[in-house]
Amino acid sequence: MATKWPKPAEGSWTEHYSDLGTGPIPFRDSISEEFYALEQEAIFKRAWLNISRVEETPDIGSYITRQIEAADASLLLVRDHDGGIRAFHNLCRRRGHALVPADFRATELRSTGDEFECRHCGWHYGLDGKLVSLPAADDFAGLDTADYGLVPVHCDVWAGFVFVNFDHEPRQSLRDFLGPMITALDDYPFGQLTERYDWVAHNNSNWKIFADAFQEYYHVPSLHTQQVPPEVRDPNAGFTCGHFQLDGPHRLVSTAGTRRWLLAPEYMYPIERATESGLVGPWRTPDIGELPPGLNPGNIEPWGISNFQIFPNLEILIYGGWYLLYRYWPTSHNTHRFEAFTYFHPARTVRERIEHEVAAVVLKEFALQDAGMLGGTQAALGYDVIDEYPLNDQEILVRHLHKMAVDWVGAYQRDVAPAGA
Repeated sequence: MATKWPKPAEGSWTEHYSDLGTGPIPFRDSISEEFYALEQEAIFKRAWLNISRVEETPDIGSYITRQIEAADASLLLVRDHDGGIRAFHNLCRRRGHALVPADFRATELRSTGDEFECRHCGWHYGLDGKLVSLPAADDFAGLDTADYGLVPVHCDVWAGFVFVNFDHEPRQSLRDFLGPMITALDDYPFGQLTERYDWVAHNNSNWKIFADAFQEYYHVPSLHTQQVPPEVRDPNAGFTCGHFQLDGPHRLVSTAGTRRWLLAPEYMYPIERATESGLVGPWRTPDIGELPPGLNPGNIEPWGISNFQIFPNLEILIYGGWYLLYRYWPTSHNTHRFEAFTYFHPARTVRERIEHEVAAVVLKEFALQDAGMLGGTQAALGYDVIDEYPLNDQEILVRHLHKMAVDWVGAYQRDVAPAGA
C-alpha cells in the first residue's frame, strides 16, 4: 500500500506509470454489491479518513457529529480540556443509545460545556470520554466506571484537517499515510482561509464514478461548453493538463492558468462580470504569503490550480488564494453523498462577502453539471451490456483510483484468509 510512484518526465504519462497499464479497465468495482462490502472493510475501516477541520470544533467542549455509513459508524468529535480533538463512537455504553442527536451533516457548531449526558439514561461522560457519573450507581453490581467510557476512534490532525481511522491498530501514522506529495503542503496557509460555504448532493452512483469526473479533463469540451473558451471547447485544440503525479495511493493533477481563459467576458455569467468573481473564485484575493513549492510540483507556468486527491475519498483543490474541498461518502454500492466546501480568507468588506458567495454558487452549478450525469451512468453500467471501458493517456488518475481500490481489497482478503488457504 505504500508504493512510491516516480515523478513523470516529458512524454506519455502511461509510459511513466507503466504499472497502471494501457488497456481498457473493468468497472465491476463500481457496480458490485459484494465488492462494496469488501471496500467497507478493506478501505473505509482501514484508511485515514478526513471528517472535519479544526475550525469546526474551535473551543473546549465544542463538538460535531459525523455519520460514516461506509464504516457503519456514527462519530462524535469534541475538543477536550487539553485543546486536542478526540473522536468517539456516538453511543452511550449503557444501552447503545446515541449520546447526542446525530445529524448526517452536523457541521454546525455545538457546545456541551464540560460533560455529555445521555438523554435516555442520564449517564455522564467527560470530554475525554470517561464515564464520570450515573444515576443509582450502587444498583449496578461490580460496575467499574473505568470500563465504561466512550469507545474511542483513532484521531489525528494534519494541516488543520482532522482524520480518523477505524482500524484497531492503524497500519501507518497519518503523516506516513499521507506521504511526501501531500505533506509538501505543510506550509500552505489553510488556517487563514476560514470563511466557508458548503453544500451536499446525494447521488445515485458509486462514489468512485463521481471522483473520476475530477480526475480527467477529456470531458470538459463536451459537458462544460457554456463556461469554457475555444481553446478548451474544441476537442482537437490540444488542451491538456500540465502535470499528473502519483504517490502511494494518492493522486495529483495540476493545470495551467485557466484564469486567463475564463475571465473572457463571453465565457462567464453576467453576475460574474458584475461581481468580478465566479468559477475561478474572486478575481482578487488577499496576499496570504509565500506559497509552498509543493503546491505546483510540475512547475507549470502560468500555474492555475492543483487538485490533491487523498485516498480514498478526499480532494483538496487549491487555487492559490482560496481552495475547494470535496468528500465522496459511499452510502451503498450505487449511491454516495458528495460534500463540497469552499474556503476563503474572511471577508473584510461587504463586496468581498458577495464575491465569495457568487464564487460558491457558480462552482456549485459547475460541479452539478458533472453530478447530473451520474445516475444515468450508474444505471447504464448496471445493465451489464459492456464489461470495460478505454482510457486515454491523460486518464492515469482514473486508472490509479480503481487500481488502489482493487489492491486494498486484495490486501484485506489476504490478511483475513485462513492460514494455509
